[in-house]
Amino acid sequence: MGVIRTQLSTIAHGRSGDKGDLVNIGLIAHRMEWFPFLEKCVTAEWLKEIFADMVTGEVEIHSVPGIGGLNCIMQGALQGGGTIALRKDAQGKMMGQVILQAEIELDEAEAKKLGVPIPS
Repeated sequence: MGVIRTQLSTIAHGRSGDKGDLVNIGLIAHRMEWFPFLEKCVTAEWLKEIFADMVTGEVEIHSVPGIGGLNCIMQGALQGGGTIALRKDAQGKMMGQVILQAEIELDEAEAKKLGVPIPS
């Protein structure tokens, strides 16, 4: 067994929004026992890599273990804000969907043990 690749949405759901030039993405593991996967996969560095051409400010991740969630805050993410940005879709909702579709790597044996759906 090795490593499997799957979309983040396999193990978590999210809700996102924006205020000015800040994007907030909340991610919650579908099952509490999958929260460690979420914490391991979603890092500030990973988010900076995904949004390298969009986010110019700090990226923070705050763990909310009681609900199996993460609160991700990205500053300098909307070219000054949704009402003045020149992007076609300058909203936090779009960035939340990008995250959920991004690929993550999971230890295959651990994923199988915890009942994570394994892509074929």
